[in-house]
Amino acid sequence: MPLLRRQAGAPRFRGKGLSHAVRTIGKAVFRIALGLVALVGLYLFASIAGALIPGPLSPNPSAEDGPPVEIRLVAGPIHYDLLLPLTPRTRARFFHLEQAGLPLSDPQAEWLVIGWGSRAFYTHEGPYSDVPAATLWRAVTGDDAVLRADVIGPLPRGYESPVLKVTQAEYAALLTAILQQLKPDADFAAIALTAPGFTGTDMFFEATGRFHIFSTCNTWVSRTLRRAGIRFGAWTPTPYAVTLSHRRFHPG
Repeated sequence: MPLLRRQAGAPRFRGKGLSHAVRTIGKAVFRIALGLVALVGLYLFASIAGALIPGPLSPNPSAEDGPPVEIRLVAGPIHYDLLLPLTPRTRARFFHLEQAGLPLSDPQAEWLVIGWGSRAFYTHEGPYSDVPAATLWRAVTGDDAVLRADVIGPLPRGYESPVLKVTQAEYAALLTAILQQLKPDADFAAIALTAPGFTGTDMFFEATGRFHIFSTCNTWVSRTLRRAGIRFGAWTPTPYAVTLSHRRFHPG
């Protein structure tokens, strides 16, 4: 009889244990989700702070004088590119990109578009919604970097984008800072990739550095500007951080 009572009570014990296990798992999942939300919030808060805090500038000993140069920041769906005027100096400094196939001498070309990003993510064919999870994970945790270059014609009338007016010395240093991030081959030429681009004229090139969640295409913009001695935020991982930093350091 005692054995029978124990057997009859066994299912109730197991049921209670299962319910407890479900509640425990639920609490753990909730805590993990809450922790992830907190991490995302901390990341975004840090990006705002990093946009407003001035980052260290590389010294620019050049005393080159002349009229200021207008450069722009052009926003894409998830990041900013640098937009450089195709002056004779710009064409001369980037001549090896033209040797690789970029049509810098096209008479219709007026601006050079330069961006930096994750090789796997940046060169993915198709819309962002089709990017495989493995590619996203690679971009978040660490991937080789590439530079994307393109040429465009005159900007549309009324086109608005963040503008920076820099000195001739700062512009020369900016071109140098970009060129130094191109990975050269044995003959010191830029290494072009065969990956298809977004337009009929753009190209990808192997670049120095590693892309990850703390070193994004947007932090590249601020980092490269500061290497040229141009004031910008210390850390700008998101497009909004770049926008905020531009307003902070280059108003009007």
